[in-house]
Amino acid sequence: MILAHLDLDAFFAAVEELEAPELREKPLVVGGDPHGRGVVATANYAARRFGIYSAMSCAEALRRCPHAVFLRPRHRLYREYSRAVWDAVREVVPTVERTGMDEGYLDVGEVAPDFGHARAVAEAVQAAVRGTTSLTCALGVSSCKVVSKIASDRRKPGGLTVVPAGREAEFLAPFPVRRLPGVGPRAEERLRAGSVETIGDLAALHDDVLRRLLPGKLGPLLRDRARGIDPRPLELTSETVSVSAEETFERDIADIDRLREELRRLAEHVAERLGGQTGRTVTTKVRYPDFSIRSRSTTLPVGIDDAERIWELACTCLDRALADRPGALRLLGVAVSGLEAHRQLALV
Repeated sequence: MILAHLDLDAFFAAVEELEAPELREKPLVVGGDPHGRGVVATANYAARRFGIYSAMSCAEALRRCPHAVFLRPRHRLYREYSRAVWDAVREVVPTVERTGMDEGYLDVGEVAPDFGHARAVAEAVQAAVRGTTSLTCALGVSSCKVVSKIASDRRKPGGLTVVPAGREAEFLAPFPVRRLPGVGPRAEERLRAGSVETIGDLAALHDDVLRRLLPGKLGPLLRDRARGIDPRPLELTSETVSVSAEETFERDIADIDRLREELRRLAEHVAERLGGQTGRTVTTKVRYPDFSIRSRSTTLPVGIDDAERIWELACTCLDRALADRPGALRLLGVAVSGLEAHRQLALV
């Protein structure tokens, strides 16, 4: 098996730079309001030099770089670019698993008999993406998902790393253990307490030590991955499971009419993003000032894509959430899931 992981470089910011070339040399942050509670979705590489990264609060990003340019995300535009990217990729490698608008896995073994040819195929993918959209991407190529994903991040932006079969564990060994997908903050803390600092340290753990540090099934799974053992195949039916939109408020909101108006705006955004799909389940997500989260859902017998209907159902779910726990909200979100393509009626 020869798989590649493709990761578009600073995707949202890169698209904005293509749309407005004067932004290319400026620190650019795509995200929420820097004077409110927004978070960074993407920062270009000029902004990253100031220590700005995804999921950081926009207020902190502004503090680190007061002269940065802040833009709100334009998801419809990004979807158009994403569609063009993946259409170009499939011209070179037909079988892909999209894990997001800007990343996914490619079955390079389908078109390359060995790792020497796989490098040429990966270079062709990069050229196709660049030629079609002017965007750059980084690729990692190996025998499995976990190694390919870590490899794709090694030489960003625009790099290519190939890890031939048999070299997986050697490649992974020097990286900090936190870089291994599946190692979250708690697992990292437990591993570091046992003097496990690198992926190589994890790969070398004996069974008794592993059970003590990571009880249950997680330990053996992560140790296998640390050794470059990851038999997961491409998942070709899981590209999009839901479409959602949410907003973190500058100030907590308790007024129900204001919350419903916010839901209307979010429902319109979700309806716009559905683009050719309907969904049967509508979910409203709320976050309270203490950061606790509740979500309430309703499922219909048939799919919908109408903003007004999504809003009505989202309001009903909001009422249910607030009935369980009244109070002001810090965040509000709407999601539509159970997606399927529109069914067109044939004219006879």
